[in-house]
Amino acid sequence: MQIPDRIESEAALDEALAVPYPELTDMMRRLDGDLLILGAAGKMGPSLAHLARNACCEAGVAKRIIAVSRFSDPSQRVWLEQRGVETVPCDLMDPDAVARLPQVPNVLFMVGRKFGSVGSESLTWAINTIAPANAARTFRHSRIVAFSTGCIYPLVPVASGGSRESDPPGPVGEYAASCVGRERVFEHYSEQYGTRVLLLRLNYAVDLRYGVLVDIARDVYEGRPVDLSVEAVNVIWQGDANNRALLCLEHTASPPAKLNITGAETLMVRDVALRFGRLFNKEVRWRGTPVGTMYLSNARKSLDLFGPTRVDADRLIEWVAHWVSHGGRSLGKPTHFQVTDGQYLTQDNPKGAVSP
Repeated sequence: MQIPDRIESEAALDEALAVPYPELTDMMRRLDGDLLILGAAGKMGPSLAHLARNACCEAGVAKRIIAVSRFSDPSQRVWLEQRGVETVPCDLMDPDAVARLPQVPNVLFMVGRKFGSVGSESLTWAINTIAPANAARTFRHSRIVAFSTGCIYPLVPVASGGSRESDPPGPVGEYAASCVGRERVFEHYSEQYGTRVLLLRLNYAVDLRYGVLVDIARDVYEGRPVDLSVEAVNVIWQGDANNRALLCLEHTASPPAKLNITGAETLMVRDVALRFGRLFNKEVRWRGTPVGTMYLSNARKSLDLFGPTRVDADRLIEWVAHWVSHGGRSLGKPTHFQVTDGQYLTQDNPKGAVSP
């Protein structure tokens, strides 16, 4: 697969996010049955569904790719259907509605709530545990890749090398605790029914319209000080994350498998900001002092399974710099990855954060 030097438009970005690895195309030839994506209208779901459709087309196999969501934004449904993805509106908190969904052998579960958790903790727990229970009961005979997050781990220092799948959870705050709850729900039904599950712990996916690198780049480009309270981050190109998520369908297990999905590099925020400063020819300003611990994940296991990411951090930084400096659209949803106290408020609140 050819990696472009830069991405010039949203149309080109959407296509780049949906380019299948050759091994994904091969997997689609082997994989029995259709694919259902639950919670497909988020930031990542549409491009993942598009990728699945492209991989089937390249493989020359006929599979239904079915995207399920409430589709509160009708344009997302139109966008998916124009690309050959079937859409089914459904409230995934309604067990009867979930039970009426098509029974398929392959399920990706992408439902979750993070922003707005403070002040409405009960809703966060409900979405992050009841929707998984509805899905796990209904699709107990399917293989399920369930999206989780690196936030289930404790905060760690840079020198740790990042949390590993064998490390015990150490959630900070109600959101992170509810994500452990989501994993426990899938574990329970996997043990009860023998359902093959993989818990995909992702952080942080970067689409040029949003993501940690975009936040840092826009601070530098627009003259805002870069916050150094969190010293280091892991990131992964969303196209790589999409491919790996689908490849995980062949690695489900009972009891559930666990897999960190992120890039190989641990990026120092100061170094990234200075790199953007050079690319933009702008002075970098600073604020905050390091707190010493942060969310970091060790991706060794997934790198051994799937090989290196196709887009490394250097290329991704260059893409982001070009996108930002040439007026590329932003979703206006900063990650606020600096949050380390578990207090996830609304998307616009300066203490909020985005689900990785």
